[in-house]
Amino acid sequence: MKLLITLDENYIKPCKVMLYSLFLNSADGDTEVYMLHSGMPSEKINELQKLCLHFGASLNPISMDKKLFENAPSNKRYPKEMYYRLLSPLVLPDTLDRVLYLDPDILIINPLNDFWNVDLGEKTFAAASHTGLTTMMNDVNYARLKIENEYFNTGVMLIDLDKARKIVKKEDVFDCVRKREKDLLLPDQDVFNILYGAETLAVPDEIWNYDVRNYGKYKILSNGEYDLNGVMQNTSVLHFCGKNKPWKDNYRNKFKMLYLHYMNRCERS
Repeated sequence: MKLLITLDENYIKPCKVMLYSLFLNSADGDTEVYMLHSGMPSEKINELQKLCLHFGASLNPISMDKKLFENAPSNKRYPKEMYYRLLSPLVLPDTLDRVLYLDPDILIINPLNDFWNVDLGEKTFAAASHTGLTTMMNDVNYARLKIENEYFNTGVMLIDLDKARKIVKKEDVFDCVRKREKDLLLPDQDVFNILYGAETLAVPDEIWNYDVRNYGKYKILSNGEYDLNGVMQNTSVLHFCGKNKPWKDNYRNKFKMLYLHYMNRCERS
């Protein structure tokens, strides 16, 4: 399994927890982690390297070339880091034909193998939307972005790199930001949906990108199947979406204790 992460040093700790949960519950012993970064301190890279080696995985840090972003619209709201995930097909080694992107604010609680091996058919990406959970917000997304496809959450995303290298152009990404700046709320995710939403295969969010804020809605929509026991048995990815995060003291959510369990185990490992 080939994984992609993009982060700065502020997200090292949650990234370690995410990887720790993955190595415990899904890794096959031959996992390669590719990390796109800019100016990450060597001691922080070493922390991740040590964790990966402990589980027999490899970490491949890739420092982003500043020249790639010479013409990129960039400011406090649009930092250059937002482009890393979007432009990853242009940066990752040509020897890679598929990669699984994972946000650092998730937990892996069951295997990812079925997602990693999904048949994309003619599509280039696979991701989940939360359409059935937040109908009003999705209507807003369709209207403001002028898209007809589902609005995908890009925190968990499978990428066919061979196909992506043919359609992902940095000029398209930069132009989209310039032309649609006033419409963008979640800049990199919005840009992805505008440019590549039609090239994306929808996968079930209750399995591959479970938004922990919506436990009650998942339970109701599944006629009770996705209670806590159902989630633990069937869901692979818990995603702690939103600004408030489970490693913060003021976080309140049913899944906080589970996150703290993995965080504490990771710190003791």
